[in-house]
Amino acid sequence: MKARAARLVELGRPVAVEEIDLAEPADGELLVELAYAGVNPVDRYQVLGRVGADLALPRTLGSEAAGTVTAGVGAGRRVFVNRAAIARPGDGLWASHAIVRADKVIDVPDGVASDVAAATGVAGTTAWRCVTEWAGVSPEDRVLVLGASGGVGSAIVSICSRLGAHVVGQVSSVAKGEFVAERGANRVVTADAAALVPALEGLRPTVVFDPLGGGFTGAAIEALAPKGRLVLFGTSADAIGEVPLQALYRKGLSVLGYGGLGEPEEAIVRGVRESLQALADGRMEVVIGATLPLGSVNEALGRLADRKVLGKLVMDCQA
Repeated sequence: MKARAARLVELGRPVAVEEIDLAEPADGELLVELAYAGVNPVDRYQVLGRVGADLALPRTLGSEAAGTVTAGVGAGRRVFVNRAAIARPGDGLWASHAIVRADKVIDVPDGVASDVAAATGVAGTTAWRCVTEWAGVSPEDRVLVLGASGGVGSAIVSICSRLGAHVVGQVSSVAKGEFVAERGANRVVTADAAALVPALEGLRPTVVFDPLGGGFTGAAIEALAPKGRLVLFGTSADAIGEVPLQALYRKGLSVLGYGGLGEPEEAIVRGVRESLQALADGRMEVVIGATLPLGSVNEALGRLADRKVLGKLVMDCQA
């Protein structure tokens, strides 16, 4: 059969949307009509050659999606699939259809929309695991979420708020403040790295979630209360930054790094299942900030680079 797919033909060049051939699913495989696919920084890094530069070209991009099984056992099921489920080399999930391993799909619970499910593998799972496993947030915590308007940051705000913690969200512009407040933040501060500590007005968070890096990491260490926890899961502002070492050790701080690419598959699967259930029962919110058609994949990558989307960016795989 034929499928439309977003293909990486040459590193650093625009992605091509073209028709490809898909073989019929073999034993133990399923054909999934993909509804939505998540757009994540790791996908952009693949286009640029920062990740997976040694993989064969051309290849289909996309590391997470949700859709409906149309051929194989359990036809009609709504499922989430990630890269571990891809059955054949060179395939990906930025496509209208995909052949996947039957033992690697995860059912989407009732009440979770397919576009939200498609964003769960990276954004939802990162948020859920960072809050519950890495930081162990409780109602007694004062939480600062840097980059709080992003796909992961806004989900973290929602989780911590529902846990009963006091939540402060940092944003880069006033226009993003209302969005973060709607996710449950008790307060929103608009500040760059240099202005972060003064903007907190004496608040000493017990937990900081940092997807930004650069000068924000040092500012977070200065702001943290003694025995506080810093969870670092990204460096979208800068991968290099100065760390105030005296503040780090004198306060007895814990610095915890989360990197989904290095996590074992069973941990990711557990995290996806828990995240989907948290979405179903209201313990977490993942907001879809923008949906673009598969044919506009390069625009989607551009919006991701510009960091202009509130919440999560997904693509409609059938458009």
